[in-house]
Amino acid sequence: MKPPILPGATLGVMGGGQLGRMFVHAAQRLGYITAVLDPDPQSPAGLVSHYHIQTDYLDEQGLAELIQRSAAITTEFENVPAPALLMLGAHRPVAPAADVVAIAQDRAREKTHFMHCGVPCAPYAVIETAGQLAAVREELLPGILKTARLGYDGKGQIRVTTRAELAAAWDELKNLPCVLEAMLPLKAECSVIVARGRDGVMVNFSPQLNRHRDGILAVTEVYEGNLPSALRIQAIAAAKSIAEDLQYVGVLCVEFFVLQDDSLIVNEMAPRPHNSGHYTLDACDVSQFDLQVRAMTGLPLVQPRQHSPAIMLNLLGDLWFDAQGKASTPDWSALLALPGTHLHLYGKPDARPGRKMGHLTLTGADVVSVKTIACQAARILGLPGLESTG
Repeated sequence: MKPPILPGATLGVMGGGQLGRMFVHAAQRLGYITAVLDPDPQSPAGLVSHYHIQTDYLDEQGLAELIQRSAAITTEFENVPAPALLMLGAHRPVAPAADVVAIAQDRAREKTHFMHCGVPCAPYAVIETAGQLAAVREELLPGILKTARLGYDGKGQIRVTTRAELAAAWDELKNLPCVLEAMLPLKAECSVIVARGRDGVMVNFSPQLNRHRDGILAVTEVYEGNLPSALRIQAIAAAKSIAEDLQYVGVLCVEFFVLQDDSLIVNEMAPRPHNSGHYTLDACDVSQFDLQVRAMTGLPLVQPRQHSPAIMLNLLGDLWFDAQGKASTPDWSALLALPGTHLHLYGKPDARPGRKMGHLTLTGADVVSVKTIACQAARILGLPGLESTG
């Protein structure tokens, strides 16, 4: 085992969005210097980092500078080009490794890995050719056609009910390699975040109960009883099995579907901190970003302790416009007058519908009070009622 990379060293991150920004804050709090590679001059992480390498992810000069500055490198999103991660990994420790990220970038490979781990997923078929399209089994319809690569937050996905709709959807997705997943009767969605060190030590956060709106995470609820105990245990064991089989190093989020019969199937994994884990900044003694820093540097991983029930609300750019589409700033004063509110804005200059601008975490002494305050916050923000986010 190599010795840990201690505070004072420089840690690099590929990607400059809000996940990178929160990673930078966590690293700097521990005394590390940070370097961000991102082409956007206004990237949220680049604006707060010691160094912002403003180049494309495949720019050789930019990658060389990141290598020169950094003792270890991580990524804040899974769609970093694989050749870039391979180049970085040849010179510096990269966590998670390029081959692991490559699996998460491809839905077909990802599902093969889940099956290898013995973790059930929805029935599916890979569609890369017209022959495979014609051979789709009837039991996969109705289903969801998803591009095999580069899809997130509901992008690159089309619901289909008939073979004619399936063929039209594949044409709409430009005949790219796709995965067709059978639509199953869902009861709930949840996720588990684990962190695994290079010494094999693994820790986890409590399972998160998630609600989505238009394919984007809207609400995360984390407290005792948010899911049945047996499901919580099963989800944690499945997430750890997936990470262990990959010999993963870093923070990994695994998303699951809970079916109407209370069975659990895996949806997908994200090789990085995750939107559903943002509550850990305010409700836990160690956040997912603290664990990202520790895992990549070889510092000890400790089992996180959640000290407060928590509900997180995603704040999308829609909130910056009134019903007529006119720019309108949310009432932050009224929001912050509520007890137990923790507002996180990501420093993005331009609000757009569907764009993640920030999040709000509500914490309190008990679940009832947190739910009450969360409903009040949703009303102030003009968000749909928490009970209606499906």
